[in-house]
Amino acid sequence: MLIYYFRGLKSMAENHQKALHLFSRVLIDQTGIEERVARLNKRSIKKDSKLEGLKLAISLMDLTTLDARDTPARVRQLCAKAVRPHEAIPGLPSAAAVCVYPNLVSEAKKTLAGSPVKVAAVATAFPGGMSSLKVKITETKFAVGQGADEIDMVISRGKFLEGEYDYVFDEIAAVKEACGTALLKVILETGELSTLDHVRLASDLALYAGADFIKTSTGKIQPAATLPVTLVMLEAIRDFYYRTGRMAGMKPAGGISTAKLALQYLVMVKETLGAAWLSPGYFRFGASSLANDLLMQIVKEMTGVYQSADYFSKD
Repeated sequence: MLIYYFRGLKSMAENHQKALHLFSRVLIDQTGIEERVARLNKRSIKKDSKLEGLKLAISLMDLTTLDARDTPARVRQLCAKAVRPHEAIPGLPSAAAVCVYPNLVSEAKKTLAGSPVKVAAVATAFPGGMSSLKVKITETKFAVGQGADEIDMVISRGKFLEGEYDYVFDEIAAVKEACGTALLKVILETGELSTLDHVRLASDLALYAGADFIKTSTGKIQPAATLPVTLVMLEAIRDFYYRTGRMAGMKPAGGISTAKLALQYLVMVKETLGAAWLSPGYFRFGASSLANDLLMQIVKEMTGVYQSADYFSKD
């Protein structure tokens, strides 16, 4: 029955009680989640494997600028860093994407032409999501029309917390349809969902409504991404894959600022979902501040010494 909802993008209202029963069957053992995270954090990555892991993390980043002061020049600078993270380090991969507001998509698209870097845009009244569905659909279509390859939408957390799960499901499905061929990342804003049970339920709703990725946070609310929350979402993706055969992606965003923490996330993904998910098509970091620490650690692994932070661009 869950596969039926996914394939047809049907409203949960058509069989609301049965769908809720299926979704709510999974209850989260918070202590068990925290213990598993603690065990995974004890894994150690050394030498060549560590360098490869750091480079992989670069390739999985969505470099982001979502500030009221954003300008075309700032977007061009971020795009340049996404394509070539550091001029002096040979063999570095490009970042996965650059994420901007819809009105700056065309500038990013033009700047990134000919590169492998995707253009993502936030939409649906980011970051609060407090607008009508009509406005959200219009904004999504505008961003896609400007050239966005990916849309990062926010769910209506108020509706979710009121128990209006059919509303949340149908809204995601409608935005997915508005995306056309663009990839859809659904932001749960886990810092506002209160419990891991809510995180799991919101993950299931998003996945079965058609999300290509589920994402922890906007980066505007604390706490943002955490390892326990991410593990719960990864387990939802795993179970979704077992039931449907469709791989969906994961994007922890906000609060990931060190290479050490990024490597812990990569270990968690590999152990929970497998190596096939360690690619830009299925895993992203939403944390621009992470880039410079990754670059500093790469230089350290290659040369044995740290470079000053002044050698790395701020954007």
